[in-house]
Amino acid sequence: MSHTIRALETRLGLRLLTRTTRSVAPTEAGERLLETVAPRFEEIEAELAAVTELRDMPAGTIRITATDYATKTILWPRLSKVLRRYPEIKVEIITDYGLSDIVADRYDIGVRNGDQVAKDMIAVRVGPDMRMAVVGTPAYLQKHAAPRKPQDLIAHNCINLRLPTHGGFYAWELRKGQREVQVRVEGQLAFNGTYQMLDAALSGYGLAYIPADVVQPHITAGRLVWVLEDWSPTFAGLHAYYASRRQSSRAMKVVIDALRYSP
Repeated sequence: MSHTIRALETRLGLRLLTRTTRSVAPTEAGERLLETVAPRFEEIEAELAAVTELRDMPAGTIRITATDYATKTILWPRLSKVLRRYPEIKVEIITDYGLSDIVADRYDIGVRNGDQVAKDMIAVRVGPDMRMAVVGTPAYLQKHAAPRKPQDLIAHNCINLRLPTHGGFYAWELRKGQREVQVRVEGQLAFNGTYQMLDAALSGYGLAYIPADVVQPHITAGRLVWVLEDWSPTFAGLHAYYASRRQSSRAMKVVIDALRYSP
């Protein structure tokens, strides 16, 4: 330090410190320089603290597999708010209706209905219970009598959901009281996403089996009609699930906390 001060004195051509064998005190020039420079040291210290905090912020890539419905209604609305605060966290969302083995497929998080989550996974609820609805346009239902019981669906043009895991179509699950039935419907169109099925239903291509919260605005506006409403089941809400070994990541904690459902 003394070498640095002497070099500065030489550069300025001024004595900054008065030195004796017993003490060291600033000269008038030294006092003035100290008053000017001290606030800068505080600013530098604050910036260094900020840089250190950046080092300690959560960071890393989180890979998530989720349905398009979960992505649109839950993941994106919640994560878009949080990610701005954590620029070092990267998120990859792969939309898929398959029941992925998230460990084998190298995902950090899966998002599916609660009853689809494997027992050895840690699960966190991210959405309310989900009711399903069978819907069609008024024009379609003018040409085809509205179904009154599940078996009537067999005579209708239904819009199917392809399940990649099993390579087949999803069987529509219907429930009334204690009675539960699964109907394998047929139709002209099949998709692997909720919103394509919605578009097809709105275009009058038949009946679709879609989460009620997605179709409710169209029902209210008169664009769709809910049929078999008394048979519409309610399923356990969406859950985020992950393997226990993933718990330690700070980035994982940020993402899970952001997705956590709060009624």
